[in-house]
This record gives sequence, structure tokens and C-alpha cells, in this order.
Amino acid sequence: MATAAARHILVSTEQECLDLMKRIEEGEDFGALAAAHSACPSGQRGGALGKFGPGQMVPEFDRAVFGGEVGVVQGPVKTDFGFHLLEVTERTE
Repeated sequence: MATAAARHILVSTEQECLDLMKRIEEGEDFGALAAAHSACPSGQRGGALGKFGPGQMVPEFDRAVFGGEVGVVQGPVKTDFGFHLLEVTERTE
């Protein structure tokens, strides 16, 4: 069974998400931005969510994690919780 590890930043608006993505693209540290801006408690761990399998996260998040490239920041990904930037840090098939 596939598993993945990911980290994310959760914010309330798409614009906020886009602004953070730009900062990451310009070289700012994902983990530091997660700690400063994420509405999820995982922000205090640099956004780290640990390992999980398909179906353990909401469908939109699952599709991005199990369909996107490892090590590439993706987003904005909209869920009922808000807007996410996410990075798959590890995945096994």
C-alpha cells in the first residue's frame, strides 16, 4: 500500500496562499513560513503531517499528495479547511 509524508501551510484565503508560494519560490524557508502563518497546529512542526496512506486526508489533499511530484511545493489546494500549500517529502508505492 502506498504511503506518503507531507508538510503543508493552511491559510484562509487563496491570495494569502499565493503570496506565501511566491515567498517560497523566492527562497524563503517552507518550515519557517508554516510556523509563522499556518492555521493548522502542524505549523509548529514546520507543517509536517507525518506519514499517512490514501484516504486518510480529505480527497483534494489526497489527490495532490499521491498525484504530485515529491519535493515540489503545490498549491493552492482548496479544501473545506481553507487553502493549502503542500510539499510531499516522501512517498512509497
